[in-house]
Amino acid sequence: MLEKVKELLQEVANFVPKSEKETEEFRLNFLGKKGEMNALFAAFKTVPNESKKEFGQAINTLKQNAQAKVDEYKGSFETEEKGEEIDLSRPVSLDNLGSRHPISLVRNQIVDIFNRIGFTVSEGPEIEDDWHNFSALNLPEEHPARDMQDTFFIQTNPDVLLRTHTSSVQVRYMEGNQPPIRTLSPGRVYRNEAISARAHCIFHQVEGLYIDENVSFADLKQALLYFAKEMFGEKTKIRLRPSYFPFTEPSAEVDVSCNICNSKGCNVCKYTGYLEILGCGMVDLNVLENCGIDSKKYTGYAFGMGIERIAMLKYGVKDLRLFFENDVRFLKQFDKSI
Repeated sequence: MLEKVKELLQEVANFVPKSEKETEEFRLNFLGKKGEMNALFAAFKTVPNESKKEFGQAINTLKQNAQAKVDEYKGSFETEEKGEEIDLSRPVSLDNLGSRHPISLVRNQIVDIFNRIGFTVSEGPEIEDDWHNFSALNLPEEHPARDMQDTFFIQTNPDVLLRTHTSSVQVRYMEGNQPPIRTLSPGRVYRNEAISARAHCIFHQVEGLYIDENVSFADLKQALLYFAKEMFGEKTKIRLRPSYFPFTEPSAEVDVSCNICNSKGCNVCKYTGYLEILGCGMVDLNVLENCGIDSKKYTGYAFGMGIERIAMLKYGVKDLRLFFENDVRFLKQFDKSI
């Protein structure tokens, strides 16, 4: 038996595999359940007592050497064998490319349209203070118009809140820049509203601001008409309805002809043929003064729109909640450009 162990030791020492398969066969032959080692350990009890020590040391050495040989070569052929299976010249499949979210697509298009007439993008924090979100915009404490925007306040500090509009970005921009100002402020905003097909507690806005000498309401109307035709098509009509916003005077709400029903009336436009898309007006003189701009020399206009509302019109989406559910079936319908 000892001679057999010595022969097996020599076999292990001479073994040099050429593939992963040969290495695995060697492991099974020596270390498997039906391998040489199990047979030798089973035969150990038949060895004479005076030879057991030498025989035991020999088979332990054989097992260690066999295991070391397996460890040495196991996995050494993996890279080579897998590399042979890969065709590096094969074209990459483009079937599973993602797409931009429809909100991002519409936001980028709005920014691009206003860029063409000189507006640049400015951004600001989503967690705001009372001054920039309310007070500087002609909404002092206890002003009843604050109730128009149900606000998420930070409980530990009532002066800190989640911004209810991106007008706060315009305030910050006016504080740091003098006219002429022509800026666009896109971003996410928050209001404590019930979630429905037409409203959500989180949504996205784009607000524009233009301040210079001799800016008039006619300039505002022409800019908005240009935007509507560029966004929804040359046949799009707009209408302006008198409204009230604390930070603009005079103020108006702008409607565009509903392209979901071609102005015939549907549940989205409440069967009026028009859909409200934004609010606008001439910047209130108090707002200019609060931001350090001479209201006797400069005038300006401002407007703000919800991106979801524009996306609903543009893509014919009838439920605003779809934009937030991340349903792949819904998202796959939109432009796949990156």
